[in-house]
Amino acid sequence: MQNRMKEFTMSSEAIDALLQRAQVGRISTIGADGYPYTVAIHFLYENGQIYFHGLPVGQKLENIIRNPKVCFETDELSGYLLDDLEIACKADTIYESVVIQGDAAVIRQAGKKREILEKIIVKYAPQLLPLPLPENRISGTAVVEIRIREITGKYHK
Repeated sequence: MQNRMKEFTMSSEAIDALLQRAQVGRISTIGADGYPYTVAIHFLYENGQIYFHGLPVGQKLENIIRNPKVCFETDELSGYLLDDLEIACKADTIYESVVIQGDAAVIRQAGKKREILEKIIVKYAPQLLPLPLPENRISGTAVVEIRIREITGKYHK
């Protein structure tokens, strides 16, 4: 474990709080060529799992179907520590960061997909919840669940 990680490990409560409020995460998958592929996603943290949605085709989904092992990361940068510096190298940031390793799977059950999509609407655009969510749109959307195998959080203040 890195020295800073030992000193600035987030509690499980702080990790949960960041995962609930963070707006953007990043998911890394492994491409057919063996290289990592990382993209930003909107996500939902629910019942100890990460969920996201998107188009039912594309590199991210192809990678997950081929190899379900993924890494997810989210963070918040709150500010900079710049006071009383004698050298530029001592500048630092105030942040919280969570890294998750897990296994991703595409959700196939229509009811589960609807449930997750509605919760994503509540998180990002609750004013849209009264609007219809047609079945053809649900079936045409990929919803992915990341089952968490390992989770770590680090902060600095």
